Amino acid sequence: MIDVTPGTILVFSDIACPWAGVAVHRLHACRSRLGLDGEVELDHHAFPLELVNQRPISKRVFDAEVPVAGALVPDAGWQMWQRPAAEWPVTTLPALEAVQAAKAQGLAASAALDLALRRALFAESRCISLRPVVLEVARSCPEVDVTALAEALDDGRARRQVMDDLEWAQTDEVQGSPHLFLADGSDTHNPGVELHWLGAHGRGFPVVDTDDPSVYDDLLRRAAS
Repeated sequence: MIDVTPGTILVFSDIACPWAGVAVHRLHACRSRLGLDGEVELDHHAFPLELVNQRPISKRVFDAEVPVAGALVPDAGWQMWQRPAAEWPVTTLPALEAVQAAKAQGLAASAALDLALRRALFAESRCISLRPVVLEVARSCPEVDVTALAEALDDGRARRQVMDDLEWAQTDEVQGSPHLFLADGSDTHNPGVELHWLGAHGRGFPVVDTDDPSVYDDLLRRAAS
């Protein structure tokens, strides 16, 4: 069983997963709207899709999912990939490691960096596979000590955390990205959203059957209590 600290929502996800991008954006926005910024923290864990699926992050799948998922959070400012295809980030491991490394500075620092890296990918078309880009994004986060983060990335101390998360990601407990867990023992995969693919995955496109953003109010209130 996955242990969750009270007052925390544990989030398994990949930074390049658009559905996780929807979930994380809604968690931050809803938490602020409910006045729970100081009461509920987000504890990010890696669901490294490239290791689970044993292939690079697919730009073809990304291009199919972003217009559909992005329409669910129009205030997030997402766009289609604007840079040359050769600059597409085929790995998110450096970004996932950075989010884990930032936990040494507190969950708030880690969550701020996670959100900023998602914004860099989805709204700014930046190659978050690159160390300089990850650190440049970190500089936009007041909560993050960039010097300490750089040292952690350079000695690789957070890779072990990502690999430990991978072990969870390959169990039945974690169903995919995103999957949220609460201290009361409840959990939800891709909260509020049900979808199916029309055509083969990566060839067709996703169709959202239902979308209920109100589930985040309940999740955050239960986490706070």
